[in-house]
Amino acid sequence: MSVDTLIELWHTLVGTITDVLPIAVIIFGFQLFVLRKPIPHFGRVLAGFLYVLIGLAFFLEGLELALFPLGKLMASQLTDPAFIAGVTHHMSLNWKDYYWVYLFAFAIGFSTTIAEPSLLAVALKAHQVSAGSIGVMGLRVAVALGVAIGIALGTYRIVTGTPLHWYIISGYVVVVIQTFYAPKMIIALAYDSGGVTTSTVTVPLVAALGLGLASTVPGRSTLLDGFGLIAFASLFPIMTVMAYAQLSEWRAKRATGSN
Repeated sequence: MSVDTLIELWHTLVGTITDVLPIAVIIFGFQLFVLRKPIPHFGRVLAGFLYVLIGLAFFLEGLELALFPLGKLMASQLTDPAFIAGVTHHMSLNWKDYYWVYLFAFAIGFSTTIAEPSLLAVALKAHQVSAGSIGVMGLRVAVALGVAIGIALGTYRIVTGTPLHWYIISGYVVVVIQTFYAPKMIIALAYDSGGVTTSTVTVPLVAALGLGLASTVPGRSTLLDGFGLIAFASLFPIMTVMAYAQLSEWRAKRATGSN
């Protein structure tokens, strides 16, 4: 590890401490001065905060060194005219010629969401409080499919340059309609599922992909077109989770009717 890397890591650690310090002050302040109770297992709590600070510092430094450059590199390679021309055998490119980009976006969206720790935590809790009626893997796959579809559609938007609000407004219209027909117990969970996807694993890769794609597709602005993929990653899981619940309810009714 070079000296420059160590210096950057130190600056990241100092910044992380500055960011986390207000959280610690609020938690310890309420515990000591509002609740007026000692902090149980104080040594373990301090050790946990130390691990969090070190882990966040390494994670943030890893984003800058690996994930962001990797996302930009993949986007630039997949949109390279030489690569696309080798597949399509012509240089007049349109949105159909970028199908490798859509496939990569779908795959990276699905895989990162399945690995998302926050989604696993929510799925386990949902399985627990629903007495097993909500499956852990079923919920994770439903959310992952939503993110995959959303990111693939978002990359299509970047390639075509169409306005972002058309997709978002249309998507929420679908969500509102689904809300009236989806099982009541899944609605709140579906809305939360859109939020848990925008966490530690998914956001860095999705943001890097969007920025890299906008910087390599001719005629696109990094600022105007590079952002917005995370909105797709938050919206479409709401649809797929409610659709998953509706499909499960329909299959259950059909099984009951056949018996």
